[in-house]
Amino acid sequence: MHRSMRLAVVAAIAALSLQAVPAQAATTYEAENATVSQGAVESNHTGYSGTGFVNYDNTTGSYVEFAVDSPTAGPATLTLRYANGTSANRPMAIAVNGATTAKDFPGTGAWTTWQESSLTTTLNAGANTVRTTATTAEGGPNLDRLVLGAPSAAGTPVQANGQLTVCGVRLCNQSGKQIQLRGMSSHGLQWYYQCLNTASLDALANDWKADVLRISMYIQEDGYETNPRLFTDRVHNLIEQATARGMYAIIDWHMLDPGDPNYNLSRAKTFFTEIAQRHNGKNNLLYEIANEPSGVSWSTIRNYAHQIIPVIRQYDPEAPIIVGTRAWSSLGVSDGATETEVINNPVNAANIMYTFHFYAASHGSEYLNALSRAADRIPMFVTEFGTQEYTGDGSNNFTRSQQYLDLMAQKKISWVNWNFSDDERSGAVFTEGTCPGGPYAGTSRLKPAGAWIRDRIRTPDDF
Repeated sequence: MHRSMRLAVVAAIAALSLQAVPAQAATTYEAENATVSQGAVESNHTGYSGTGFVNYDNTTGSYVEFAVDSPTAGPATLTLRYANGTSANRPMAIAVNGATTAKDFPGTGAWTTWQESSLTTTLNAGANTVRTTATTAEGGPNLDRLVLGAPSAAGTPVQANGQLTVCGVRLCNQSGKQIQLRGMSSHGLQWYYQCLNTASLDALANDWKADVLRISMYIQEDGYETNPRLFTDRVHNLIEQATARGMYAIIDWHMLDPGDPNYNLSRAKTFFTEIAQRHNGKNNLLYEIANEPSGVSWSTIRNYAHQIIPVIRQYDPEAPIIVGTRAWSSLGVSDGATETEVINNPVNAANIMYTFHFYAASHGSEYLNALSRAADRIPMFVTEFGTQEYTGDGSNNFTRSQQYLDLMAQKKISWVNWNFSDDERSGAVFTEGTCPGGPYAGTSRLKPAGAWIRDRIRTPDDF
């Protein structure tokens, strides 16, 4: 979020085939109707489909085997719906007609919180077997169902643009075309993780038509530092959720207070090492390594970036990295400085962008003009903004907000709005009580800011 007041699997789409997945009607196979070895069909946790789910025994080798019928031979998408109420990953081996790939099933936050994990594979025409086998002594997650044929990433932002890169002062797609991403930021994962579920993320991708999800993991304020394993697994899960829906994912190291990013340097190295190692095969990640530095000089922030960037680049040499700027990512304007300190002393690394955050009811023409000037000299990404005050609350200034959006469209500056939750402030897009049950599509549960930003996300860039 913004300023000091804000003290507020899915596992990977496995690259078993590089071919596009043809559209096909979805066919659902309930786990309780499959062959179960060392597990039990239960119904004591709500939210499942069918008549129940399979609770794996806590042992290596427990499995569920589905008999899947495919109308044609060729590539297909398999989607597993699961819940993992622990904070520990429960990996499984997914064997399709005997060909096996490993997949992670990180914690979902509760046994009643169901998530989806998709993989692309090749099926035979007619009968196929899909066996999901636990590979640790903890067993597998609770397994609800397998769906053949949906979701497919065809036509998604990632399929259209592929691996992004910084070209000159713009963000470009795999063909070298300058593009603008538009999307939403989560709220803090320690407070509003329940707003990031299968239905809400489906709505974000398909109804809102967002290109990008910013995954905001606070470090302090009851965040990462209290339980690194839990919060890292939540980030893993949301990366997979975004990937399954063909959206880009910004990994937001949401440092806020204290404002010196070096306070969390060791933690950042540990976190980004694991993230980059696990997800380096994906083409939809961007790393935001310092949310809103404050109370420190640009040279301090720059030196921090020089220590974190090599950690990421060791494992992920291609993803764009986004560096926070001084005074709550205002390019120094909130401290009386200007963008020239960054322009004259940029980070010494390639494929780098710089953050700018604004809240339209608080940040007027001085901020708007600084962003405009900076975007002509250095690559900018607005990873957070709101239509209201910098606290994320108060009245909306849609007129000023539209001036910012017009500028960002003109100069191909990608943007992400704060925030995709149902908190009490005016900047949260959903009315209180929307999460976790929804509905998230349409406008019936949106606050004024939510309806306004949804309309603008739904008008995409020309990819």
